[in-house]
Amino acid sequence: MIELSGIGLHSGRLSTVRLISAEKGKGRYFVRTDLPENPIIPATLASVAQTLLSTELKHNNANIRTVEHLLASLVACGVEDAQIEVNGPEIPLLDGSAKGWVEAIAQAGMNQNRSLSTDTLITEAIWCCDGDAFVAALPSSELRFTYGIDFPYPVIGNQWYSWNPQQESFVEAIAPARTFGFADQIEQLQKSGLIQGGNLENALVCDHEKWLNPPLRFANEPVRHKLLDLVGDLSLLGSIPQAHYLAYKASHKLHVQLAKAIYSR
Repeated sequence: MIELSGIGLHSGRLSTVRLISAEKGKGRYFVRTDLPENPIIPATLASVAQTLLSTELKHNNANIRTVEHLLASLVACGVEDAQIEVNGPEIPLLDGSAKGWVEAIAQAGMNQNRSLSTDTLITEAIWCCDGDAFVAALPSSELRFTYGIDFPYPVIGNQWYSWNPQQESFVEAIAPARTFGFADQIEQLQKSGLIQGGNLENALVCDHEKWLNPPLRFANEPVRHKLLDLVGDLSLLGSIPQAHYLAYKASHKLHVQLAKAIYSR
């Protein structure tokens, strides 16, 4: 068991997470220890409540927000069964990446060092599109994730990254990539009740000329972070089938749509 505390990106509230190995077959699930009777929220597709700038899960009257970084870390580290106790409505953002979570999982002895994928194979192409944005699962002889982004901010621009977990470890290639945002959108988002806990310590921020808080951990850190989000959202399937996952300008909404399409097949 290990504890980590921090503020939530959107709520701005301090919360503490306790990671505990769960009984085999129980899956990954959250426990809201601050609510009466400690309600459980399964980390499954059926629990998805909304996907605006993060993934939020809800079961009965209990919800938990911004689960994607922690869930990506658990599935990538081979942790199939985990009880995640949290005393607030949102998972702490930490430094904006999954680095703290993978370190905590290793310290807790939960890291199973298993392959990210299962014996399940995607046998036909599955596509989800929204305008020119899309995400797909394509039949493949290996597990691979390829992501592309395109933003009208010169320091980001068009970026692509392709990751094979058998060739590069999640811990080194994906987990350190931090969430990012844009200086000219902050005020509007905060007026809408979002990113109340965002700051230059837990997110990369740029304007139309430069990064406000360099240095970056990777030259293409933004697209690596989007790939991190995709892994976290696909973890709601329980395990991630072998496929080539291809995404461009996608979102949590499209990630979850793809996961649901895979589940329905």
